[in-house]
Amino acid sequence: MKKGIFITFEGIEGSGKTTQAKLLAERLKEQGLDVIKTFEPGDTQAGKKIREILLSPSINMNPLTELLLYFSDRVQHVEEKIKPAINQGIIVICDRFTDSTIAYQGYGRGLSVELIEEFNNILLGNFKPDLTILLDLPAEIGLSRNQRINKRDRFEMEDIDFHNKVRDGYLQIAKSDPERFFIVDATEDASEISQKIFDIVQTKINTK
Repeated sequence: MKKGIFITFEGIEGSGKTTQAKLLAERLKEQGLDVIKTFEPGDTQAGKKIREILLSPSINMNPLTELLLYFSDRVQHVEEKIKPAINQGIIVICDRFTDSTIAYQGYGRGLSVELIEEFNNILLGNFKPDLTILLDLPAEIGLSRNQRINKRDRFEMEDIDFHNKVRDGYLQIAKSDPERFFIVDATEDASEISQKIFDIVQTKINTK
């Protein structure tokens, strides 16, 4: 059986990841392809409990605790959902993955990027996405979008300097792995963004 494809969406708050992941899944299903859409943290039974802790604005958390919780969620997610689907030939579309942890806990919180990467290698080995779509835009625009829809969690409450560090981190990560990353200007019209993403994913599917 032919293996599936693992596609991740990354970006700062308000960049449109969830919307674009949903649009891509719908378009691929219209093509008759087997697709599942998932997300991190929280898309397993254990993950739901972890997500509640991670995103609660009332909890003051040490950055290392935060890091370990994200990886706890990810190991469960990969073993329970992602790998089984890929092994069945299904296209898996995931809203956030390890790159989020490097960007937020590494560049944003100031934890060692090398430590996060080493931890990732120990827990997940060489398992990584086939394609990562980075939706990039200025932090001010992303945060203002989320304020309009009243979205407030622990990360929304961070200052603009934190979010700028996260954005810069994402761009550094993408620069270090250009074959895997496809960077999209997230300030463009949603339908134009969707078409660009669909085109690059079709190319990936046809060459897989």
